[in-house]
Amino acid sequence: MVNESSQLDRAFQALSDPVRRGMLAQLSRGPASVSQLAKPFSISLPAILQHLKALEESGLARSEKKGRVRTVRLEPQALSDAESWIVKRRTEWEAQLDRFENYLQALKPNGDDNG
Repeated sequence: MVNESSQLDRAFQALSDPVRRGMLAQLSRGPASVSQLAKPFSISLPAILQHLKALEESGLARSEKKGRVRTVRLEPQALSDAESWIVKRRTEWEAQLDRFENYLQALKPNGDDNG
């Protein structure tokens, strides 16, 4: 569970950066080379590589090198894990809000629909 939690932490940390989210959006359309991923951003290649390292460490992407070209691919399972966590929290929060709304309705005098 601790390993799962730290992996989820790394995924959310990686998703917190707009450059990395942009890279993931590009990767959602298919694998890309590092130079293709870097093209839309006006940052240095070392900065791009640091962002890619964060994406790989989070499990959101993986890369492989063939010859001189490093190709990066999206790893959808890490996104799925983050989505599952969000859905679970949302379900819990909605249930709490429903209980609170029911409580407020019980406090209202009968026939008072004006809130």
